[in-house]
Amino acid sequence: MNLLIRGIYALLISFVISVLVYPKLIPALHKFKFGQTVRDDGPEAHLKKNGTPTMGGISFLCSFVIAALVLKPTHEVIAVMLVTLGFGVIGFIDDYIKIAKHRSLGLRPMQKIVGQLVICVVFVAYLYKTVGTSIYIPFAGGKMWNLGWLYIPFVIVAVLGTVNGVNLTDGLDGLSSGVTIIVIVFFTMCAYAAGNGAVIAGGAMIGGLMAYLIFNAYPAKVFMGDTGSLAMGGFVVAISLVLRMPLFILIAGFIYLIESLSVIIQVAVYKKTKKRVFKMAPIHHHFELCGIKETKIVTMFYVITAIACLIAYLGCNGIYH
Repeated sequence: MNLLIRGIYALLISFVISVLVYPKLIPALHKFKFGQTVRDDGPEAHLKKNGTPTMGGISFLCSFVIAALVLKPTHEVIAVMLVTLGFGVIGFIDDYIKIAKHRSLGLRPMQKIVGQLVICVVFVAYLYKTVGTSIYIPFAGGKMWNLGWLYIPFVIVAVLGTVNGVNLTDGLDGLSSGVTIIVIVFFTMCAYAAGNGAVIAGGAMIGGLMAYLIFNAYPAKVFMGDTGSLAMGGFVVAISLVLRMPLFILIAGFIYLIESLSVIIQVAVYKKTKKRVFKMAPIHHHFELCGIKETKIVTMFYVITAIACLIAYLGCNGIYH
């Protein structure tokens, strides 16, 4: 079967499973009181979201795995799937602690980092053996950069940076899922151009996220929680590394980058001067406090991501064509 057709089947299977599961999952999450605990220091408008069911990432994560397995996954798909699941498990534990203790913080930062590092070490061993240590340079006409032993720390930084960047983007209804769908479409197109089996993984994740977005669009009926956001981040960085295109995340995932930088700048400047650069970080909350409607911010970030992905695709010139 044609690779693109398999990817489309994966998308449809994943979408159908999730779109059928969410109407059952959301009431179940309500019943077990798996509700979101909103930060007290967050925007006042978000307080009304307190109690909205969370851990909705369970559905699209499961539908992603089922769809990928049904379509006879290649070793690339299995690798991406395992990394995604690994981060999803860390997120699930984090969410469960938040719910059980009725607080906005789950796992301690060090506990999260240790869990993420374990996944990084296993994944980098796979990449070192199968993909090699060379990565594509954007806008270089297909030229590659052989990192040698530096590839190991590079992968660790890329994984942790991307996963936590996606996690920081998850703050408004429909924001992180919509942005990530666009980013994954870009990498799936690249996988198809390369004849890489990761097309199946891309299709399966896109389908699950499209179904989730129906229920997460403003006003959200369910949140993905860290179960979903960490899994999404793991997926994005895993597929980029399998394709040897991690540097393209800086372009296609521009929103992840500015969300992360806004937090780093805010913390660094405040520690030194006790003054804030932004009204609140991550930057989507700054725009909220500036009076911009949540839906408008989300739409704006979608458009920026679409343009960023088009620019990233131009940077692929010489790699696949």
